[in-house]
Amino acid sequence: MRNRNNNTGRPIHRRAEQFTNFPTIKEPIGLMDFLITKGNLSRNKVKTLLSHRVILVDKKITTQYDFELRPGMLVQMSKKHNQKEFKSTQLKLIYEDAYLIVVDKREGLLAVGSEKQKEMSAFKILDDYIKRSSKQRRIYGVHRLDREASGLMIFAKDERTKQNLQDNWRRLVTERAYVAILEGEMEKENGAISSWLANDQLYVAHAATNNAEGDKAITYYTTIKKSNGYTLVELDLGNGYKEQIRTHMQELGHPVVGDAKSNIDNNPLKRLALHAFLLRFHHPVTGELLNFEIPYPSGFRKLVQRNVEEE
Repeated sequence: MRNRNNNTGRPIHRRAEQFTNFPTIKEPIGLMDFLITKGNLSRNKVKTLLSHRVILVDKKITTQYDFELRPGMLVQMSKKHNQKEFKSTQLKLIYEDAYLIVVDKREGLLAVGSEKQKEMSAFKILDDYIKRSSKQRRIYGVHRLDREASGLMIFAKDERTKQNLQDNWRRLVTERAYVAILEGEMEKENGAISSWLANDQLYVAHAATNNAEGDKAITYYTTIKKSNGYTLVELDLGNGYKEQIRTHMQELGHPVVGDAKSNIDNNPLKRLALHAFLLRFHHPVTGELLNFEIPYPSGFRKLVQRNVEEE
């Protein structure tokens, strides 16, 4: 667009607006409902816009339809048509900004590969994704999640953000919670288990007797439901170490269902029944407290609700 400057008569070049701004949020509301109401959009249209990654909340691309909007937030729709759509059957993109990505990883997918494990991984999928925008970009793994487990993971888009998260993990990450199905019905409704964990040469975590052999690990557990010889529990990590949950549940005498190291014959879900469903942390750059919570896998609840006598 060209306009005339009244003083000089020279044409002024105005850059076209890149975004459509929606009304500022006045009260808490889900993103889907807000876009339907304020944008006069159909549910299918909203889903399409979210999948095409053109909806931003406070200038951050948001694809989560049930994202909870709070008063004062700004919702925008990008007018660019070249946003890179994320597609994967093994990863769901939960959140993305200029510094980091949060995903929901499916069970069976490696978090980060290695020289010996060159097969597909969450790291490789995300690295390929951001390289579609620029070949110079790359992804950085921040923490790990067992291959057999599913759930929330953080990846960084630059080395400084990665290092900041890793160096300040215990300060920045305020809560990590898992849901699991355990073998047997727990005797106690809740409690905590702590021990010293060490990794031997085979990289298998085991209970150590003192801090000379490893680091102290604490797992808090809360029983959600007991039925059919199983227990559905939520687990909070006071800290997090390799195979901590599986090791601690074995120590309690109630291994995680599907854990081949404890009972290869009992695997009704055909997977490890461990899912990272909640993650709260302070953004390493902005300081904002980010909250992510995803549903339990459907099979988890069904296993403790199933009427065994009817089978």
